[in-house]
Amino acid sequence: MHSKKQASLKYYVGIDVGSASVRAALVDEFGTVVAHADQPIQIWEPQPDHYEQSSADIWAACCLVTKKVVCGVDASRIRGVGFDATCSLVVVDKQFQPLAVNYEGQNYRNVIMWMDHRAVSQVERINATQHRVLSYVGGVMSVEMQPPKLLWIKENLQESCWEKAGYFFDLPDFLSWKATGVTARSLCTVVCKWTYTSDGGWDDGFWKMIGLEDLVKDKYEKIGNHVLSPGESVGKGLTPEAAKDLGLPAGIAVAASLIDAHAGGLGVIGADVKGYNLPCENEPITSRVAMICGTSSCHMGVSETPIFVPGVWGPYFSAMVPGLWLNEGGQSATGKLIDHVVRGHVAFPELQSKAAASAHSIYTYLNSHLDLIKKSLPVGFLTVDLHVWPDFHGNRSPLTDLTLKGMVVGLTLSRGLDELALIYLATIQAIALGTRHILETIQAAGHHINTLFLCGGLSKNPLFVQMHADITGKPVVLSKEVESVLVGAAILGACASGDFVSIQVCKSQALLKLTFLYRFYDKKYEVFLKLVEHQREYRSIMNSF
Repeated sequence: MHSKKQASLKYYVGIDVGSASVRAALVDEFGTVVAHADQPIQIWEPQPDHYEQSSADIWAACCLVTKKVVCGVDASRIRGVGFDATCSLVVVDKQFQPLAVNYEGQNYRNVIMWMDHRAVSQVERINATQHRVLSYVGGVMSVEMQPPKLLWIKENLQESCWEKAGYFFDLPDFLSWKATGVTARSLCTVVCKWTYTSDGGWDDGFWKMIGLEDLVKDKYEKIGNHVLSPGESVGKGLTPEAAKDLGLPAGIAVAASLIDAHAGGLGVIGADVKGYNLPCENEPITSRVAMICGTSSCHMGVSETPIFVPGVWGPYFSAMVPGLWLNEGGQSATGKLIDHVVRGHVAFPELQSKAAASAHSIYTYLNSHLDLIKKSLPVGFLTVDLHVWPDFHGNRSPLTDLTLKGMVVGLTLSRGLDELALIYLATIQAIALGTRHILETIQAAGHHINTLFLCGGLSKNPLFVQMHADITGKPVVLSKEVESVLVGAAILGACASGDFVSIQVCKSQALLKLTFLYRFYDKKYEVFLKLVEHQREYRSIMNSF
């Protein structure tokens, strides 16, 4: 429902493509979400560590959710559209038709997802070059970035995909192309995931050194030789075909896009915290870290000068906030890890039925169950003898070690709901301990962080938020506008429309500050670091036989 008062406002559409769903929001000129909708998208896992999607399926979902949020709104009031998406790799041929990124030859599966780890051999060889571009990704390139995936395609699908490919897009750039017909790339995507630099552009020597000299020969047409800053207007706006698909007016402004985590950072890092007595209140936003937590988690910190942090991506200039350098830490599996642990437990069917009977989500029910069994102690103390190392999908930051595995210490023969609740709690604590590890690393390199700003699906879980405050020892701020990623995407559309001169961080009001219990977690953190130390010792022992 849209009121008469809203009819006089200007609106912007933000479209967010996450790992498992597409969401859209209609956002007014004050940054308020007026309407939002979501639609699941398909993921294929043809073999371990291979994750694929369909660009056609993703675009169809974009169209469906956009039509829902603009239904009943005066089209003349909608001024611009912005996209954000996961940093997945989209492959199309010279006619922009999808090309298979799999051995089965199924062309509709033409997207290698960000979390796909098939290119382990390729990234090891890239890192062995020690090329200077690697200094901008923490010294070690991640398997989740695009160069190793491109090299994998060349080495494994040369005839069926590599030789036929016309364009390789980061998913956010594919969406802006689909909307405008213009193949321009966003500075955010090419800087953060492709080794482009804002001052030097592409480095010919790097691509030749890793065996992808083909991309240099055509002047980088396949991966982008026209780069725009996020929020810049792309081409002549929405094409008639895309306008019909999306249910929007043809010609409205379409913005150069952002990666989804960066859109979330843009939407939350500038929250107004006056009156909350927070340490960042009279400090620049360089004192803040935006944590975008969903399937995975990203930790975004900005600085006025470049800071090189071992094991942490960046520094990237103007990749999120214009004029500032970005460092990006991350955990490859957070929401996905929690789901994996909970749904794989023998007591999950019991949890599912009891949660359904109480009309609560499984996680709300688990949180309530923990409150029942904690008695008089703080809930976190329940795991004094239960410890988790959370790298079930390798370590992205700050250890940059793909080979690390998950660990659990303190299991018993118990199989009930209490034990499921405890391993759920210990997993959330492990993720928060990983955040502490990242924060300590970036602070040791020169960042001065005093407050965390959370957004994304996991920020809606009070236990997840509380554990991050308790374990990092820093106050945690949530925005009153819970859909910060969508707001960030809409900010791009507002900028592209010309209604705003440049991208501005959203000033949505802060919602709360949390207290913390630090001393207990000093001991948990000590155990946490011992876990990875021991894992590496075990590996060394087994490698010596």
